[in-house]
Amino acid sequence: MKPAPFDYYRPGSLAEALEPLAELGPAAQVLAGGQSLAAMLNMRLARPELLVDIGRLDELSGIKLAAGQVEVHAAATQAQLERWPALARHLPLVAQAMPHVGHPQTRARGTVCGSIAHADPSSELPLSLLTLGGSVTLLSRRGERQLPASEFFKGVLTTAREPDELLGAVRFPAARRGSGFAFREIAPRHGDFAIVAIAAVTTADSIRIGVGGVCDTPVCRDWPRLDGSALDDALNALAWELGGYNDLHATARYRRELIRRAGRQAIGEAETWLT
Repeated sequence: MKPAPFDYYRPGSLAEALEPLAELGPAAQVLAGGQSLAAMLNMRLARPELLVDIGRLDELSGIKLAAGQVEVHAAATQAQLERWPALARHLPLVAQAMPHVGHPQTRARGTVCGSIAHADPSSELPLSLLTLGGSVTLLSRRGERQLPASEFFKGVLTTAREPDELLGAVRFPAARRGSGFAFREIAPRHGDFAIVAIAAVTTADSIRIGVGGVCDTPVCRDWPRLDGSALDDALNALAWELGGYNDLHATARYRRELIRRAGRQAIGEAETWLT
């Protein structure tokens, strides 16, 4: 299929980009990398009157470390983050997740903020942001507001972003000494959507586990340090709490078993090293 007719606008500044969002609301959609939006346009799942292309705005480009957080702006591509020299040191969990994000060709165009704004519950970057306790910056003509990731994701492809807002940046807390990180994903093929993805962050006295691909949003849980059967029991309880679902790729039962097994593996891997 081909997209329904729409107008295209490339603003010269952030202020110019926010104007049509304020005036048209949901009839205007933001285009950055377009790796998700283009497919939705072609299938006519999205029918905007106007596309606002922010991909070349200098105000929304770049990756920087400030105040213990890695800030990724809206026009920064996934490939730029993947090649960022300090990624493994400051965001080891994201460094492990990045090779699972699509393919090199899509990472070259797709943006980090675009993936998070798209809010696919099987996506690796929303899961990483939630598990690390990150946040988003939403911009509009009305001003700027910050939301924690735990309040941003509302459902399948649904977020707390208002129609006149632009996801201007995301912030990942940088790794602290004394923490371990691991990411595991099970998919039909490398680069496909995850059947189940697991992110784990451990310290000497705590475990944080994030699960993607099972519910309408990624899910995160905090536990005290658990070992042996106590950890198995916690993972089993989490698997039954999330439930899972049946589709062409896997059964709910299989997804629950992956939470148990991949969850234990990820937690074990995270505990084997300290940042």
